[in-house]
Amino acid sequence: MLIIFGGLPGAGKTTIARELARQLGAVYLRVDSIEQAIRDSGLSQALDDAGYRVGYAVAEDNLRLGQTVIADSVNPLQVTRDSWRGVADRVQVSAIEIEVKCSDSEQHRRRVETRVSDIGGLRVPTWQEVVAREYEPWERPHLLIDAANHSVEENVKRIREALRGR
Repeated sequence: MLIIFGGLPGAGKTTIARELARQLGAVYLRVDSIEQAIRDSGLSQALDDAGYRVGYAVAEDNLRLGQTVIADSVNPLQVTRDSWRGVADRVQVSAIEIEVKCSDSEQHRRRVETRVSDIGGLRVPTWQEVVAREYEPWERPHLLIDAANHSVEENVKRIREALRGR
């Protein structure tokens, strides 16, 4: 199965995705890590969609091995969401899309303004960059998780219940 996360920076998706990956023993792919590794390599100034393309390829390889894969990225555009779904379709596995939001804008802002990157060299976005970011509405049914009013444990439990129904 491919579990596709998306949501604005600071919403809580990485914390939830990591805990879900730990509990499931799933392969965890984080586009932020991939993109920073590309920057560190010195091969590319403009990343465009390189990090996502690497993520799609690594996800496909692991799905072909029978692994559950969790893809963690902002996933802001319908085209990126369609591409993740395309990976699952090519490998003929099921996919679930999960959007993580923080419905409390003050809490979201605090998270963004106080967070420290756990990826060496990665500059986290400012609050202004987060709110100005292009982020298209989701057009397909998906699981919506609100990280403002529920703990990581509660959100992971809700996701696991949704997975059991598949």
